[in-house]
Amino acid sequence: MSQIKDAQNVKLFALNSNLPLAQKVADNLGLQLGDCTVSHFADGEISIEINESVRGCEVYVLQSVSEPVNTNLMELLIMVDALRRASAAKINVVMPYYGYARQDRKARSREPITAKLVANLLQDDRINRLITIDLHAPQVQGFFDIPVDHLRSARVLINYFLGKGLTVDDLVIVAPDHAGVSLVRQFAEKIGGVPIAIVDKRDQANREQADETVPETLIGDVDNKTAVIVDDIVDTGSRMANSARLLKKCGAKHIYAAATHAVLSHGAVGRIEESPIEKLVVTDTIVLPKEKQSAKIVQLSVAGLLGDAIARIHSHQSLQPLFK
Repeated sequence: MSQIKDAQNVKLFALNSNLPLAQKVADNLGLQLGDCTVSHFADGEISIEINESVRGCEVYVLQSVSEPVNTNLMELLIMVDALRRASAAKINVVMPYYGYARQDRKARSREPITAKLVANLLQDDRINRLITIDLHAPQVQGFFDIPVDHLRSARVLINYFLGKGLTVDDLVIVAPDHAGVSLVRQFAEKIGGVPIAIVDKRDQANREQADETVPETLIGDVDNKTAVIVDDIVDTGSRMANSARLLKKCGAKHIYAAATHAVLSHGAVGRIEESPIEKLVVTDTIVLPKEKQSAKIVQLSVAGLLGDAIARIHSHQSLQPLFK
């Protein structure tokens, strides 16, 4: 826990996307959440009132761009505009989940690059810094011309598995496709150099069909091992559920899954519950409403990670220890 001692000119505001996480971060820092009111006009337009002075303050605004994605993004942009017009000295956006990050390049002709569009919108709104966790593609940092603190949730997730008594010798970390190999390799190295495996879906040309079909090929050995599928986002749950079925077929004795961002859309919880996954471990970068909660889903908090980052930024200390 890293509390801010000289907190007179430091403000932490929370909008509607993730109030529980914001409160935990505030508690860790020894701060009170800033007083603001977010309301809507009859036609859906967003209205924000800041009910205390922020003149000359170092302000942090916590908002995930999660469901409802467009509303939460507009809330953030309007809040930043209000803070700037209220003469805040610095406006730092804490975005645990960076929405629209999955479209980070043109994979086909006539496609948008929405990750860059969101970066442009935030910079045009004149924020001073972005703090985020586990971007879908780390190179999204390059879309900004301001400081971006890209935090990693790996230590939070890893501590859970090691705390369950799982030994390094027993573990295999699994990438659900080739695109996730870099993330899985980093995860495995942080645990202690455990082996990795890769679900090979190259024989499934149609991506939509691939989500519905159990892949047939695994690169690596999981026989009589505890397999942990690692991804940054779990959205529909199809990829994780299908990967788990393949791991079971290949002899894994226990199957877990871990993801930073629990989007869990379109029946994802049901797919996870019906799969061989024993536990899906996620973080609270996105709120889990009651309809998305399950005995199989464990949610860990990143409040300590975000609190440490904010305290270090405020006191001009290096964030490097947060990556160890």
